[in-house]
Amino acid sequence: MDTRESKTREEEKQHLLDERVPEDFDASQPHLQPEAKQKPPNRLHQVIPLVVVAVGIIVAGLLILGIGGSGG
Repeated sequence: MDTRESKTREEEKQHLLDERVPEDFDASQPHLQPEAKQKPPNRLHQVIPLVVVAVGIIVAGLLILGIGGSGG
């Protein structure tokens, strides 16, 4: 294992060229990657917007009707 911290100019150049090579998507195997095996999201992501809208309507109704404590 190479534990040197500094590289020569040629080693650095070769390293940068190796890093710039794009991934080969034709040979990729996503079915072998653990993140590809995740379960589909549950229905919570569909319920949250409905809850936010319902709470907004309730708060707006309370403000319009004057219920909420700015007494009179």
